Amino acid sequence: MPELRMVQAINRALAEALAEDPAVILLGEDIGAAGGPFGATRGLQQRFGPDRVRDTPISEAAIMGAAVGAALTGLRPVAEIMFMDFVTLAMDALVNQAAKARFMFGGQRGVPLVLRTPHGGGLSAGPQHSQCLEAWLCHVPGLKVVCPATPADAYALLRSAIADPDPVVVVENKALYAMKGEVPDAPEPIPIGRARIVRPGRDATIVAYGAAVHWATDAASLLAAEGIEAEVLDLRSLQPWDEAAVLESLSRTHRLVVAHEAVEAFGVGAEIAARMADAGFDELDGPILRVGAPFTPVPFARELEAAYRPDAARIAAAVRRTLD
Repeated sequence: MPELRMVQAINRALAEALAEDPAVILLGEDIGAAGGPFGATRGLQQRFGPDRVRDTPISEAAIMGAAVGAALTGLRPVAEIMFMDFVTLAMDALVNQAAKARFMFGGQRGVPLVLRTPHGGGLSAGPQHSQCLEAWLCHVPGLKVVCPATPADAYALLRSAIADPDPVVVVENKALYAMKGEVPDAPEPIPIGRARIVRPGRDATIVAYGAAVHWATDAASLLAAEGIEAEVLDLRSLQPWDEAAVLESLSRTHRLVVAHEAVEAFGVGAEIAARMADAGFDELDGPILRVGAPFTPVPFARELEAAYRPDAARIAAAVRRTLD
């Protein structure tokens, strides 16, 4: 079983999809010779040619508009937006066209496109290149949103997204691009909408996604030294999210903490907390707590950014609080 960095797992998934299906094309800024800002498409234009791996103008609106049109004509475009912050410029085509096409066409036609985009801090990239805006997209009916935490999941979720008949946003945490992990030669497909238990436990459930999965795992290790066994659940898919898996875990532990890098206010954690306060009320033995970033732009200074982003200590503190 080969060990790959997450960015290499993404590259492998794209290469295999291009090789297997001539309808798959890639669109994005500098994705050809440069391989994109983080090298995820490196070598693919040389292998598959500029007609299949297309460098675009510096216009996110044009990228997404072209991707929607290509998808409606039978292609399977995978568009890259350099930073999630720039998805704001592509929202009309993504939200008003791609997401609504199947509904507007009476279920007869979908838009099978994928939008790949990195989010998150950790690189001191400042407030306009470090945002986590996935909650915006999860709020849009017709869009699916996934966020892998490991190289294996990055590979498998991207392949599932490319095969999906409707638009899928694949959110990649850029601080994880260099992370190494085993990726099977023939990975099992991961259905969109299915979570996984990273670490079993009996005292509290920590639900996370993306980089926060690793903070949650570290928090569980800290808590284990105190005799507290926390279960860590990686959502993997944010829309749809695996409500059944969260409820099942809550029924075992009876306490819930939701952690993510995005600002805490109006985030994915708020939705999960609200649903579990309803569907899981009878299982709760303590308050549902959220751990997220403060309601302020991401600082540029490395020390301030480190203080801004959630970490294992804050997650562990939330678990202790719900147990108290």
